[in-house]
Amino acid sequence: MNMVEKEKLSLQVIQLDVNDDKSVNSAIEKIMTESKRIDVLINNAGYGLLGCVEDISLDEVRAIFETNFFGVIRVTQAILPIMRKQRNGTIVNVSSIAGKVGFPVTSAYISTKFALEGLSESMRYELEKFSIKVIIVEPGAVRTVFSDNMKLAKKAMVHNSSYTQLTQKVSSGLRLLLEHGTPPEEIAKVILKAATSDNPDPRYLAGNDAVMIMEARKNMSDTDFEKFMKKEILQ
Repeated sequence: MNMVEKEKLSLQVIQLDVNDDKSVNSAIEKIMTESKRIDVLINNAGYGLLGCVEDISLDEVRAIFETNFFGVIRVTQAILPIMRKQRNGTIVNVSSIAGKVGFPVTSAYISTKFALEGLSESMRYELEKFSIKVIIVEPGAVRTVFSDNMKLAKKAMVHNSSYTQLTQKVSSGLRLLLEHGTPPEEIAKVILKAATSDNPDPRYLAGNDAVMIMEARKNMSDTDFEKFMKKEILQ
């Protein structure tokens, strides 16, 4: 039983693989056949990759970018002609606090989110004249199955890696943080607010930890913030 059936939600689930053009086009064609329009796109597909830069292969980096970043572009490009024709639409790109602040051992994942932030900012300028809104939602740690789907770089699995101790420490801390993270319902409320607002903000932080980190980032020098993050993550 899937979540829609379990929760008895008035939703229709359509399979869509953001890494596959045919799958994306098929899903959009089905929606358009049944509903004749698409008002909101929420780009939320993604996964995490653990490993320091020296321990991650280019193939692993390309794979996570294919889903987390190019998947957003693929789906967005397929939907934009529809929204332009409607002269209306809202695109919500679910980034992360990791799209604003760097963390160790997650450099590949964080790079995808930094890229998504820049893409979203640029799209806002491009699409404004078509009355298409582009909004970024930046959650902190969220209590979902995200941690179950995180991948560990192959080289990071080797116990004689120069980064084994750091990787294990950060990985354990991250999984614990996610287990006690913000309930997903709270993030959903932020996304709903962003998607339904007539005049939405360009960005929405989601989760108390995200707000705390960005407040610290705003009020500290780069050096002091780095010391703060080391204390929070590595001690």
